Amino acid sequence: MKRSDRLVSLMNYFLENPKEHTSLPSFSDKYKAAKSSISEDLSIVDRIMQEEGIGYLQTLSGVSGGVSFIPDFSRENSNQFIDELCHTLQDSSRILPGGYLYMSDILGDPKMVNQIGRVLASAFSHLEIDVVVTVATKGIPLAYATASVLNVPVVIVRRDPKVTEGSSVSINYVSGSSRKIQTMVLPKRSLRDGANVCIIDDFMKAGGTINGMTSLLGEFNAKVQAIGVLAEADDEEDEREVDSFTSLVKIKNVNMKQKTIEVRHGNFV
Repeated sequence: MKRSDRLVSLMNYFLENPKEHTSLPSFSDKYKAAKSSISEDLSIVDRIMQEEGIGYLQTLSGVSGGVSFIPDFSRENSNQFIDELCHTLQDSSRILPGGYLYMSDILGDPKMVNQIGRVLASAFSHLEIDVVVTVATKGIPLAYATASVLNVPVVIVRRDPKVTEGSSVSINYVSGSSRKIQTMVLPKRSLRDGANVCIIDDFMKAGGTINGMTSLLGEFNAKVQAIGVLAEADDEEDEREVDSFTSLVKIKNVNMKQKTIEVRHGNFV
């Protein structure tokens, strides 16, 4: 195989298998090339990845040496994307009763969702994460997009138990915004004991839902390593129940009478 062909194949392999450790001999066997040639190829791929701002190759030396692709969306790319996201969300026609925003079109756009997943995953790529957890239903696309980049499975917390998922653990929690008592459940087989978890959701107001998920995950002795949300509401009237989280955008000053809204960068930057 020509070097140009190998470079394309290697780039595709790493993008399809993020954070997966692969030994150099396996590449030598696959491409029928010397280790020295593969090492040179990997240096080129690593340089291009960093120049494009999509991540880098992490090399481990020694007997069990190898290489893995670490997704890391550059700060410049992330800021540019979040700028576009803020501009899109500032459309006054998106304002819904209660100060919420219509975002279903964004969550239904595969390209947009994949970009959101890449940005969120880049914030957590340095952490040890075993699974991404979200609550049904709007957070599901974002969870899968983020999990795809982190190369981990997705677990979905639901409001009602499903007979096809076996026995479940359920808890009652108080919604931070409505102050209503609600229920969420998680099948016992869906999450191993002591797993490292990343929580992903589309919108956070007071944080009651995420706080409820954290309590539910505590029943599995899970360790919440990170919390990521697409948008957070900046409302001084609501006391925030979640302290540590990462948001891409912050929604402020929603004026339903004048049909105006202010959307800024979240704490991601």
